Amino acid sequence: MTTLKEIMTKDLTTVDGKTTLREVAQKMKTEDIGNVLIMDGDTLVGIVTDRDIVVRAVADGKDTNAPVSEFATRDVFTMPCKTTVEEAARAMAEKQLRRLPVTDTETGNIGGIVSLADLSTRTSGNADQKALEGISQPG
Repeated sequence: MTTLKEIMTKDLTTVDGKTTLREVAQKMKTEDIGNVLIMDGDTLVGIVTDRDIVVRAVADGKDTNAPVSEFATRDVFTMPCKTTVEEAARAMAEKQLRRLPVTDTETGNIGGIVSLADLSTRTSGNADQKALEGISQPG
């Protein structure tokens, strides 16, 4: 069985909560990514996605110099790196997640992230389809 550790992206982009919305958007553009993890030291305190920026900030005319923490999703759901891809796909479907931060089993710190695209391109089987079916359901 394939685990999250085998397919996760380990090169993470992180910021602290005081980083401005504009700075985060620029990082996303430069690094061609759709999410940034918000950290307080080694502790994950939130995640912000390109969609969060559009829906929670731009659509409401918010100041792009505001701290990104104002627009982040808090209480981020994570799973340990030993979790199987199938278990992760079920959880992603159930919780309607497109991105799943992965914790190191020994330290509990964030060690990577798995996206719906990772399930599609880095696994065999239909884990991505199972996750997408749940994600696509109305919230």
